[in-house]
Amino acid sequence: MTGDPAAVATEVVVLAGLGDTFRDTVLGGSLLLALPIALVAGVVSFVSPCVLPLVPAYLSYVTGLSGADLATARRGRMVAGTALFVLGFSAVFITAGAAFGGLGGRLLVYSDVITRVLGALTVVLGLAFFGLVPGLQRDFRVHRMPVSGLAGAPMLGLLFGIGWTPCIGPTLGAVQTLAYDSASAGRGALLTAAYCVGLGLPFVLAAIAFRKALGAFSWVRRHYAWVMRLGGGMLVLLGLLLLTGAWDGLAVQLRIWVSGFETAV
Repeated sequence: MTGDPAAVATEVVVLAGLGDTFRDTVLGGSLLLALPIALVAGVVSFVSPCVLPLVPAYLSYVTGLSGADLATARRGRMVAGTALFVLGFSAVFITAGAAFGGLGGRLLVYSDVITRVLGALTVVLGLAFFGLVPGLQRDFRVHRMPVSGLAGAPMLGLLFGIGWTPCIGPTLGAVQTLAYDSASAGRGALLTAAYCVGLGLPFVLAAIAFRKALGAFSWVRRHYAWVMRLGGGMLVLLGLLLLTGAWDGLAVQLRIWVSGFETAV
């Protein structure tokens, strides 16, 4: 800031305006309601049967170490490789989220019909978690792998993002539906970033505490049936809310509640 009082006052007003704009953007529409759902969807993707069992393999690949060496590997190397891997798939997912959000903004006149159609599709994706839609259980991975090690970690992340595995497809598809419903490229990117945090943070935590993570993974694998049922139930519920129009009502009520809380404070 400059020493001129008038200039300082102007800068303060501008910064306050930016803060209000950011707050309104976050609280606007259904974003406040959608962000935690996107975060949970990322976690559900991580613990799904087509991601969790492969975590040791991913960690081995991004560090260039064999599975036996992971337990004694330098933590810094594992975290660096994993972070690069997460950044790789995050770039793909966030770009797609921004595109879906921008598309939603361009098609606002048809938003009600399209949102209901996407809601029905989300219900179908949720049913896929229960194994009731066999066609969505196919594997769409890209099998040509980049060089292993830190140098190839971002590229592996990109391939991971492009070659959606069948269990990631339903949850990420639901998040992209929310991105479309946000009708903004920025909000769509933010929603998908929340999804990437939910999916990527467990990868990083597994790299930090590999041995302890293996024990947690074993517990999740023993309860896969419940994990998939909870994930599928979440998607079906979300789809029904979008399909019936109840999603917008919940978003309005939540914004009223938050506004009342701010006024009280």
